[in-house]
Amino acid sequence: MKGIRNLIFYIAVIGGLSVFIYFIILHGESFQEGRLSIAVSSSATSSWSHFIESMAHSVTNPFAILLLQIIAIILVARVFAFLCRKIGQPSVVGEIIAGIVLGPSLVGTYFPEFSAFLFPASSLGNLSIMSQVGLILFMYVVGMELDLKVLRNKAHEAVVISHASIIFPFALGVVLAYFIYQQSAPDHVSFISYALFIGISMSITAFPVLARIVQERGLTRTKLGSVVITCAAADDITAWCILAAVIAVVKAGSLLSAGYTLLLAIAYVFLMLKVVRPFLKRMGDIYSNKEALSKPVVGVFFVTLLLSAWCTEVIGIHALFGAFMAGVIMPVNVNFRNIFVDKVEDVALVFLLPLFFVFTGLRTQIGLLNEPGLWQLCGLIILVAVAGKFLGSALAARFVGQNWHNSLTIGALMNTRGLMELVALNIGYDLGVLSPSVFAMLVLMALVTTFMTGPALDLINKLFKNEEESVVELSMKDKYNILISFGNPITGKLLVRLAHAMVRKSRESATITALHLSPGNELNHFNMGAYESESFAPIKEEANKLNQPVISLFRPSQRIDDEIIEMANEGNFDLLLIGIGQSVFEGTFLGKILGFTTRVINPERIYDSLTGKENLFTVGVFDERTKQILKSTKIPTGILIDKNLGEIKQVIVPVFSLSDSFLLIYIQKLIHNGQVKITVLDVTGVIKHDVEFKEAIRAIQQVASDYITWTHHDQMKMESLAQQDLMIISHNSWKTAIETRSVWLAETPSVLIMKPA
Repeated sequence: MKGIRNLIFYIAVIGGLSVFIYFIILHGESFQEGRLSIAVSSSATSSWSHFIESMAHSVTNPFAILLLQIIAIILVARVFAFLCRKIGQPSVVGEIIAGIVLGPSLVGTYFPEFSAFLFPASSLGNLSIMSQVGLILFMYVVGMELDLKVLRNKAHEAVVISHASIIFPFALGVVLAYFIYQQSAPDHVSFISYALFIGISMSITAFPVLARIVQERGLTRTKLGSVVITCAAADDITAWCILAAVIAVVKAGSLLSAGYTLLLAIAYVFLMLKVVRPFLKRMGDIYSNKEALSKPVVGVFFVTLLLSAWCTEVIGIHALFGAFMAGVIMPVNVNFRNIFVDKVEDVALVFLLPLFFVFTGLRTQIGLLNEPGLWQLCGLIILVAVAGKFLGSALAARFVGQNWHNSLTIGALMNTRGLMELVALNIGYDLGVLSPSVFAMLVLMALVTTFMTGPALDLINKLFKNEEESVVELSMKDKYNILISFGNPITGKLLVRLAHAMVRKSRESATITALHLSPGNELNHFNMGAYESESFAPIKEEANKLNQPVISLFRPSQRIDDEIIEMANEGNFDLLLIGIGQSVFEGTFLGKILGFTTRVINPERIYDSLTGKENLFTVGVFDERTKQILKSTKIPTGILIDKNLGEIKQVIVPVFSLSDSFLLIYIQKLIHNGQVKITVLDVTGVIKHDVEFKEAIRAIQQVASDYITWTHHDQMKMESLAQQDLMIISHNSWKTAIETRSVWLAETPSVLIMKPA
C-alpha cells in the first residue's frame, strides 16, 4: 500500500510540475519576438547541419582534445607496458616506446592526418603542463622512497661506488662533447653548457626502475641488493645536485653568475633541512595512521611540495629538484611515508607519467637521423654511456671488496637510466642546449641502456652460478617437494593444509614451499615488509597449528605467471598446488551483453593467440592464469576449487578413464600420511573391466583396508557425495564432467583437479 502511495505522489509531482514548466516555456517564447536577429530555421537539413557543426566544434574543443589524448596515451602505454613485461622488461621501457610510437617517428610519419588531429600543435602546451605536474608528483615519490638512514649506515662503501659511477661517465661525456660540439651543438650554446649537459646525461641512474628490478629479482634482503639500493640512492641525490648546478650555469651563462644561483640554492636546502624538516617530522609523528591523517593535514604536505617546487623554479634550478627535495625531507616514519606513497604513486605512475613519455616521444624525431654518420654518432653515445656507467660502477665495486659477480651486477643495475634520464634530457631540450637530433640520440640511449639491464643480469647470473642456490637445490635433492603458489592468503592456508595431508608422516623426506608473488607496481621500499607479513600470516598460523615446516618465498614480479612456471619447472619440485582464479572479464555487465567477453576481449587471450600459444576462440574451463600455468608446467599440478574446505578426512576420487590411474599415487599418500578415507567412484565402469586398475586398488586395500573403497556411480547417492571433504579428479575427467554437465557437479565438495606431468 505504501508503494502505491509513493508511486501516485511521484507521478503527481513530477508529471504536474513538468506540464507546468512546459506551459511557462510555451508562453515565454512570445517575449522573444523582435529580440532575435537571426530566425531559427525549422528545416530538417538546417537542424542536422547545426548538429554536425556543434559536434565538430565539441570534438575539436581543446579540453575534448586533451581528454582524448589522455585516453589514447594511457591505453597505448598500458599495451606496450604489458608486452614488455611479457618479455621480462620493466614497464617503463614499454611506456618510452609508446611515446616514440605516438610521436613523429612512427604515427606522425605514416599517419600524419591522424597525428595532426590527435596531437595538434596548439594542444602541446596543455599536455606539457600536465606532464610536468605528473613529474613533480613522481619526483616527490622518488624522494620519499629514499631511505637516508640506510644511506648513512653504508655511506663509506656506497659513496665510493656511486660517485665513481658518476665521475667516470661524466668525464667520458665531457670528452665526447669536446669532439662533437662543433657539429652537433645548437648555435649560441657555450661549450661549457653543452659539455656539462652531455656529461650529466651520461651519469644518470634511474633509482625507481633499479629499485623495482632489485625487488623483482628477490635481491632486496640480500647484501648485494642493499648495496645496490644504497648506491643508487647516493647516485640519485648527487646527480640531482649536479644537475641543479648545471642548470644554474646554463641559465646564468657564466660560472660567476651561476654562483649567485647556487648560493640561493644552498640557502634553500639549509632552510628545508633545518626549519621545514623538523616541523614535518613533528606532524608525521602525530599523524602516522590513516585515521589521523585528515584532509587538512594532507593539504599541509601537498602545499609544502608545491612551495618547494615553486622555490626551486624561481631560484633557477628547476621545479623537479624542489619536488625531489620535498620528498627527501618527509617524515621518516615508515607508516606515514607508506600512506603518502600509496596516495600519490598510482595517480603519478598510471595517469600522469605516460603523458610525459608521449610528450617526450612527440619531441623525439628519429627520422632526423637520416645519415650513416648520425647513426654512428648515436652508437658512439650509447657506447660511451655504457662504458662509463657500467665499467665505472663495476670497477669501483670491485675495488671496495665486492666479488666479480656482485661487481658486474652492480654495474649492470647502475647502467639503468629509464625515466630519470628522460627528465634530464627534457630539461636540456627546454633550455635549448640539446638539438633535436642529439635529443633523439640520447632518448635512444636511455631506451637501450634500460632495455639491456635484464639480459645483462641474466648473462651475469649464468656466468657466475649463485652458490646459495646450489646449496638449496642440494638440500631438496631426493625429497618429495611440494610447491604452493597462492595469491589470496586464505587460499594459501588451505593449500598448506592439503599439502600437509600428503606429507605429514614424511616430514624428513619432504618439503613444502609457499610462494607468493605480488605485482611489482604495487610495492615500494616502505610497504614491502608489511605486504609480506600480511600475505604469509595465515600460512604461518596454519603451519604452526599443524606442526608442519613451510619454506616461504616472497618477491614482487611483473610477470607472475611466468615466474611460477619457471620455479615449478626449474626447481626440484614434484608437485605444484595452486588455487583457481577468476577472470576479471567474467560476470561483468559487458560480458553479459556480449556473451563471449571472457574468450575474445581478454588481452592475455589475444596475446596468446598472436604468439601461437592458444586458439583465440577456444572454450576454456579455467581463468587465463590457471590455463597458462596448466599448459606450461612440466610437473604434476593440482588446482584447488574451494568450497569451505575444512579437515581432510574423507575424499572421493571419480575415475572416468584408464589415464586417471596416476591418481593412485596421491590416494596412497593421503592414506599413508593423513589417514584419509578414500572412496573411488567408477563413473564409466573402467575399473570394473580393467584387471590392472582393479588389482592396483586391491593392493592398497590389503595394506589399508579401512581406508579405501570403490563403487560404481549408480550406487553413489547425492547426499553422500556432499558429505565428502574433498574430491580429487583428473584434469581430463573434470573437462569431461563440465562438458557433459554431469548432474553431481552441483553437489561436489571442494575439488582438487590434478594434471599429470
